[in-house]
Amino acid sequence: MKRIFLLALTIGMVQMGMAQSGYRTFREKVRLGFKLDPMISILKPQESGVNRNSAKAGLAFGVMADFNLNETGNYALASGFNVVLGGSKLKYDAGKGLGDFKASPAEYNMKLTYIEIPLALKLKTTSHNDIDWWGQFGTYLAFPVSGRADIISLNQTFDRVNILPEMNRINVGMLIGAGIEYPLGETLTGIVGVTYQNGFVDVTRNAKWNDGKVNMNSFALRLGVYF
Repeated sequence: MKRIFLLALTIGMVQMGMAQSGYRTFREKVRLGFKLDPMISILKPQESGVNRNSAKAGLAFGVMADFNLNETGNYALASGFNVVLGGSKLKYDAGKGLGDFKASPAEYNMKLTYIEIPLALKLKTTSHNDIDWWGQFGTYLAFPVSGRADIISLNQTFDRVNILPEMNRINVGMLIGAGIEYPLGETLTGIVGVTYQNGFVDVTRNAKWNDGKVNMNSFALRLGVYF
């Protein structure tokens, strides 16, 4: 009976040690955190007859995941899962814009929501108990899940018109960013920085809007914590 008890105790300690070892290994390889990025969103038309009246204050929030490429964490693949609230206010000349409103000039206050997956190479300094600097460069995939527009045409206002079916179903672009990390506790790290995203894909479907190419760009203040 005593031997069985000692054997069970030994197996339990080995399993506990393996679990702790795996846990440490996972923490060394992956960092997870949350972010909240206040931003300025800009729709940039590239064809005459379409002009931007104003940018829009937006927000991006979600999960950050850094997959370390070396033991010290100097190099990592930065990814995650974000919700992006952006848009802009565009003015279309007569003959451009959606079919129901293109007979006259119209102003579109667009409010767009995307699900976004970034992927970037992140480089970071590694000092102990001090501030670290980081920079990243990469790309992102974004998928629209909501598109609404308040439209003003001939002094009439049409609120919350659904424009999602008239948007391209994917956006791809370049992202760059830089900032600092600082320790907030034994395992908690704060992050502050700035990021810029430049969309490559036409946001509005040209066959529906007759507006050439409209890119979506943004400047954001990165605020987040890693656990």
